[in-house]
Amino acid sequence: MPQTTFDTESTVTTHWHDLAARVLDGEQTSAGEALAILNSPDDDLPDLIAAAYRLRRRYFGQTVQLYFLMNAKSGLCAEDCGYCSQSKVSDAEIPTYNFLSAPKLLAGARLAAEQKAKTYCIVISGRAPTEREMNMVTGIIPQIKAQYGLNICACLGLLTAEQAVRLKECGVDKVNHNLNTSERFYPEICSTHTYADRLETLNNVRAAGMQICAGGIIGMGETHDDLVQMALELRALKAESIPLNFLNPVDGTPLAGKREISTRDCLRALCMMRFVNPASELRIAGGRELHLGSLQAMGLYVANSLFIGDYLTTKGQAAEDDYRMIRELGFTVTVADDVPVELPEPRDRAKEKFGVVEQPAQGVLQSPCGE
Repeated sequence: MPQTTFDTESTVTTHWHDLAARVLDGEQTSAGEALAILNSPDDDLPDLIAAAYRLRRRYFGQTVQLYFLMNAKSGLCAEDCGYCSQSKVSDAEIPTYNFLSAPKLLAGARLAAEQKAKTYCIVISGRAPTEREMNMVTGIIPQIKAQYGLNICACLGLLTAEQAVRLKECGVDKVNHNLNTSERFYPEICSTHTYADRLETLNNVRAAGMQICAGGIIGMGETHDDLVQMALELRALKAESIPLNFLNPVDGTPLAGKREISTRDCLRALCMMRFVNPASELRIAGGRELHLGSLQAMGLYVANSLFIGDYLTTKGQAAEDDYRMIRELGFTVTVADDVPVELPEPRDRAKEKFGVVEQPAQGVLQSPCGE
């Protein structure tokens, strides 16, 4: 089989399917190949997505996993992450509240189950969980799992080795702690903790026996090299789940107004992450509605996971629209233990808009205009 070669500009000189075939045979995508994906021309994009879909199909078939976020503690954060509306450097108008009560967390879990989520994500703002917050998390998670059978992902900030063990013992399946970007670029977006702090938390998660959920944000001013280095670090960590966010430049944050990425850039970034981490669950995360828009479905040919509903402080796409997109792609949603589920039948808004109604007896469509 001919080898894919790259010139000094990291431009691909042969078909993307050749690279996909080599990855499927067990070869790792190199840094140069990953850069070539990000630098590839728009004309290559359909073929690039098709090649990335071969990798997705090998490991995940035509299945989609849904995640549901619960912002269990909002705002009030002393960290200075420039992208975050909950940080101390943000003037964004967001709800602020301390840790939610157990009944509210259970109500969120019920909604997650109703919306066919596989994983319920409990997220709190702040540098690290307090002892009180740890006790509340470890107390509620066994109840959630017993009542709803959901997988649990906890996102609680920096964790010690002892805290990670406690989360594992109470039933947490995975911990989310994003790298966000490369080690080189990290000081540009945060100064109150370091990239090394984040790696230490992820290593504590792995040592405790939980899965790693870690990803990043694109569009903050990083270079293509930064994105590639983040992808390679995630591969070294063997992250089982990778959420890829697209910067939502919220008013009031230091990154407000920053719009440096196109829809095609987002799709190329998803493809690059799939080629570098072919067996990892890849999630189209925050900002997909803003940056992918009408091409969100194309992203699901590369990624195999979505957040359903709203994000931490921003609105998401209606669940009904996500169900329609998944159904029209011919994909199947699976929940815990990879059990497939039926999605609710969506309203047909196109028919409603144009006044088309179904006649149950004849099973044909009629228009009020008689056409």
